[in-house]
Amino acid sequence: MPKNSLNVSLKGADDIFSTEESRQEQKREQVQQIPIGELFPFKDHPFKVLDDESMQRTVESVEQYGVLSPLIARPRPEGGYEIISGHRRQHAAQLAGLDALPVIVRQMDDDAAVLLMVDSNLQRENILPSERAFAYKMKLEALKNQGARSDLTCGQFGHKLIGAKARDIVADESGDNARNVQRFIRLTSLIPELLDMVDEKKIAFNPAVELSYLDESQQRDFLEAMNDTQNAPSLSQAQRLKKLAQEGHFSYDVAFAVMGEEKNWTRLSSKTTPCGNTFLAATPRNRWRTLSSSCWNSGSANSSGRTNADLYRNARPDGVFFFCKQKEKRL
Repeated sequence: MPKNSLNVSLKGADDIFSTEESRQEQKREQVQQIPIGELFPFKDHPFKVLDDESMQRTVESVEQYGVLSPLIARPRPEGGYEIISGHRRQHAAQLAGLDALPVIVRQMDDDAAVLLMVDSNLQRENILPSERAFAYKMKLEALKNQGARSDLTCGQFGHKLIGAKARDIVADESGDNARNVQRFIRLTSLIPELLDMVDEKKIAFNPAVELSYLDESQQRDFLEAMNDTQNAPSLSQAQRLKKLAQEGHFSYDVAFAVMGEEKNWTRLSSKTTPCGNTFLAATPRNRWRTLSSSCWNSGSANSSGRTNADLYRNARPDGVFFFCKQKEKRL
């Protein structure tokens, strides 16, 4: 009986290797030269690109050597590419007059893009508090979103990325602690003017965290009171303002009274000040404020700008005046 013949077609070695090579080529990321006008910043990018001394050095390097490290970007639905990593390099290239940049293009979803964008920028040496605050917040939300997706199982992450666990991951990967991560994220609740003051070191980090619990209207009243008194808040002052707001007793007048308190001034001797205590005589919004104290004599401002009360005035070298009621002389 004739044997059944099998029609088997075997591929040659060249075909096998060329197929494997083409597969690897498809997987391998390609560096493309993309016109600089087709590159757009990441949406809500929290890191500032400043024209400072460091940027000038980067521009000089780009002018001499070009952009040595490629940017990472992803295609935009509306056209062009969204930069994930390389915003400073792109700006330096613009200043240097380059027409195109080396870019690695990746297909990434929003959460994966946020994680890569944050991680690539947190490696920088100098990061402003506002930058770290929004970066932590964006990364935390991205991790929570990934953990909530039904197609990402516990086996893929080892745990569900929700709540405190996600904060622990943010802290661990940034070299911080979970409590500090949460405190930085609190700064994102500050109005822009106050947050800028934190970046400029006009308001310290710890008081700023406490002030973030005030609502927007209260923060603006506080900002006005801070400007009127020309004083930066201490931690204890910020904590008291937070408590007053939580108890429903916050107002501009309250903020002004708290911010008008003197810090780091010792009690004057009784030879200089009869009652031995000092109080700041301030005029917010052209109105006189009086504090409830045995040493404070209430009174209204007259046309000469002084109170009607019998007050002892002591001038500090910086021009701030303190008032104290005179003690009656004994015969």
